[in-house]
Amino acid sequence: VPSNASVRILQGPLRGQRWVAGAATHGCWLGSYESEKQHAIADRLNEGNVFFDVGANVGFYTLLAAKYVGASGQVVAFEPFPGNVSFLQRHMTLNHLENVELFEAAVSDQAGTGKFSPGPDGCTGRLGDDGQLAVELVTLDDLTGSGRIPFPDVIKIDVEGAEFQVLKGAAKLLSDRHPVVFLATHGKQVKHDCLELLEGLHYQCEPLEVGVDPSKADEFVAIFDPPSA
Repeated sequence: VPSNASVRILQGPLRGQRWVAGAATHGCWLGSYESEKQHAIADRLNEGNVFFDVGANVGFYTLLAAKYVGASGQVVAFEPFPGNVSFLQRHMTLNHLENVELFEAAVSDQAGTGKFSPGPDGCTGRLGDDGQLAVELVTLDDLTGSGRIPFPDVIKIDVEGAEFQVLKGAAKLLSDRHPVVFLATHGKQVKHDCLELLEGLHYQCEPLEVGVDPSKADEFVAIFDPPSA
């Protein structure tokens, strides 16, 4: 399949949607990519919901959420790497998405400018002092608190090691609004810090994959669990 070809996704929740074959792993257009996560996120979304895709990459989960929140819902996608943004915008155009707002920025715990390293491929870029690319930094608390974007019902976070900074920059949002969080962690310390922060805000964090030992899991679903009166 030519890498620039527009193909139909073959199976899964996004079956029939348009995809650029060479945008990412072929599992995306085959429909097998992160199958369990696809279904878990789809099951949490309803018509009219707001979904934040933090670390949107080329837009696989942006497309998924846009389908399930419908015309009355909204997806807000955050992606700092220009190469990924280009593919994401093409996917939005191919699928005639009108319920997506795209921020070409990285989410962190402070607004400003940061350094970004694209990595060996578009899927492994990350913020870091050794980054060669200057990118805009935003925080979810700033954007929602100012009314620039609506409050989310569900957030997906996958940012190659900067997950704790994303959560710190969303602490008020999490504390006040309690969205469901799908969190991919990268590294033991990041995982520890993220889970500690979420649990401190009365979230219950369970591995995304059913039956996996939490100590060995990297991906979690965090759901607000209010303390007993």
